[in-house]
Amino acid sequence: MTSLTEQRLAKLHELQAIQRRYELALRQAEAKHHALWRADPTQWIQTRLDEHVWSKQDEIMIALRDHDLVAVRSCHGVGKSHIASRAVAWWIDTHTVGEAFVVTTAPTATQVRIVLWRYINQVHRKAGLAGKCNQVEWNIDNEPVAIGRKPADHDEGAFQGIHADEVLIVLDEACGIPEQLWTAALTLATNKGCKILAIGNPDDPASHFAKVCSPTNEQWHTIGISAFDSPNFTGETVPEEVSKRLISTEWVEARRIEWGEDNPLYKAKILGEFSVDDQWSVVRQSDVYQCGLGQDTSWTPEQLSPVELGVDVGGGGDETVIRERRGPLAGREWREHTDKPAVIAPLILNAIRETGAVRVKVDSIGVGFGVCGELENMRSQGLHNADIIMVNVAEKSRYPEKYANVRAEMWWEIGRLLSESREWDLTKHRSASRYPNMDNAESTIAQLLDPKWELNSRGQILIEKKDDIRKRLGRSPDNADALLMAFYTPPNVGNMIDWFRSPDSGPGAKWAGLSFGKAA
Repeated sequence: MTSLTEQRLAKLHELQAIQRRYELALRQAEAKHHALWRADPTQWIQTRLDEHVWSKQDEIMIALRDHDLVAVRSCHGVGKSHIASRAVAWWIDTHTVGEAFVVTTAPTATQVRIVLWRYINQVHRKAGLAGKCNQVEWNIDNEPVAIGRKPADHDEGAFQGIHADEVLIVLDEACGIPEQLWTAALTLATNKGCKILAIGNPDDPASHFAKVCSPTNEQWHTIGISAFDSPNFTGETVPEEVSKRLISTEWVEARRIEWGEDNPLYKAKILGEFSVDDQWSVVRQSDVYQCGLGQDTSWTPEQLSPVELGVDVGGGGDETVIRERRGPLAGREWREHTDKPAVIAPLILNAIRETGAVRVKVDSIGVGFGVCGELENMRSQGLHNADIIMVNVAEKSRYPEKYANVRAEMWWEIGRLLSESREWDLTKHRSASRYPNMDNAESTIAQLLDPKWELNSRGQILIEKKDDIRKRLGRSPDNADALLMAFYTPPNVGNMIDWFRSPDSGPGAKWAGLSFGKAA
């Protein structure tokens, strides 16, 4: 006869066996469930999130399922980061904890945190997914399953130490990610089940993203999304709330008129296509794009001086544009369709008072001469203390052997050379509120890309005239001219570029070591 203790022990073993069978069945059911969802990522979004998936989004998700390396060059306003966040959530939700991992990165830490990870947090809450999310991490049962990081630009070992059977790497705003971090991503994605999703606007034809998206690159599966692929253009049936979030026909038409269909910015933001840098464009798209990546750069008050204004005075129907410049930062902008000095001068006075500008440089040809007179009268009345500098862009350059006139000197020395060396900051949105954003950034940059250059019979650099640009494109680069005027250095200071870099008297001493196209 067995003892009571032996009976209880046998019963315990029986219960433990039942528990093991239950856990095994649960794991098998979970594995089957995960396999089903992994096989149909679009259905996962539709079922788990109750969201509509339009055709190009479906194409991205299916491509990620079927290919290890997926690159998406996309126009503006079709939900790039939205679908990338769904890919992250799908990956984690369809794998057992511990077997999969996600790493996301972007050109700046601000973009990592407030763009893609904001969406990831939203989808995590919406679907009630496992674990907890913070600004850049997702943990399940105290184990990290996804992280967002912005490593140093040249750190090829940036993601070392991350190990999982199946890793998904998301390169958001991929055009701004340097080649070394692409190498780091590929080094991480060595297992058979690892994948990389690179997605972004095709803004920089010199970027590694452009090489990845090249038709001759057979390693990557590339998807292109144009504004004209959007349901708002194709007529594809989508819910009204989806349509409202997508690029609109009105916005596209406005950009066509404002930028022109041949402008590199139109090709990138509307067509989702890379341009080729035109050797006869004064400012190259690949250079100016890098000058807009300064979201996370920190500045001291000394570095944000001098505060100056550049004014391009309207005439013949053009806008009058006033641009703020703080040290290397392009700041606010004021515009008015007027050529009347009595109207323009008070606008400039208001800008002086708002910014504390110490110097105002005005295009003094034609109406501008009268504007300068009005501003000098205001100064004599004690209404402001700014120096008023008249700039005649048709006059002889300080470097006559190189430039045909002051206009050529400004466009080349400032527009081209400062862009090449990343020595001015054209960032649209800055992370710290104490630094001014660049108003009207996209339109101004589009205008920077418009003028052509040539060598005249004397071997001087000659920039396309405003009237010729207006005839060719139907618009005038007034905003770009005001920006260049804001950064223009008076002749008695010396060489503009040398003055910028001077370790003694110029702002080079204050700006030493900074690269405005990259986060510090």
